[in-house]
Amino acid sequence: MADEVKLMLEFQAGAPFSVRVKIALAEKGVKYDVLSEQNPRDESQLLLQMNSVSKQLPTLIHNGRPVCESLIIVQYVDDVWKGNSPLLPSDPYQRAQSRFWAGFIDKKVYEITKKIWTTKGKELEGAKKDFIDCLKLLEGELGDKPYFGGENLGYVDVAFVPFYCWFYAYETCGNFSIEAECPKIIAWAKRCMQKESVSKSLEDPKNVYKFVLERRKRFGVD
Repeated sequence: MADEVKLMLEFQAGAPFSVRVKIALAEKGVKYDVLSEQNPRDESQLLLQMNSVSKQLPTLIHNGRPVCESLIIVQYVDDVWKGNSPLLPSDPYQRAQSRFWAGFIDKKVYEITKKIWTTKGKELEGAKKDFIDCLKLLEGELGDKPYFGGENLGYVDVAFVPFYCWFYAYETCGNFSIEAECPKIIAWAKRCMQKESVSKSLEDPKNVYKFVLERRKRFGVD
């Protein structure tokens, strides 16, 4: 029986967690159907049925069985479709390191960058500094490798590169240059964008910025 793969995604320009899953599936050459794109706050019957615990998107449904949370989904995709483009290394220590840095991106980068476009004044300045500090740590981990995964796109790359389409919004809202502070990160991101799996999955940065402006007005930031 052929694999039946379906996705429930966030209806948001450049939603990084959904983009991760799309990149992983594209790297593996896995065909899928998009069941729905919705606001994660709108708890549809399908979402409650497939992900009744966290009620979060994205959710992957493989042969009728749901898999939740983006990093877990990416690892699942790598485990199930082993033949093409391995994302996690086979060495246990290197796998652990990949999981650590992906977790770092989830715990640090996401929360800090949200503050860049939702705050002003001292809080914004603090978020910018914290973000650059995170990027410098990631530059250290990248080293002289073309990708965090080494010679090929890997788990950490898939975890982090979806944020690249948000960089324009961060820089415009925060009035700073990421490339001036962390040129290796920008060079890495541009290298990733040469891959079709990435370039076709990421949103246009101008569309992300438009979404950010709408949210800033709603939050009363502007």
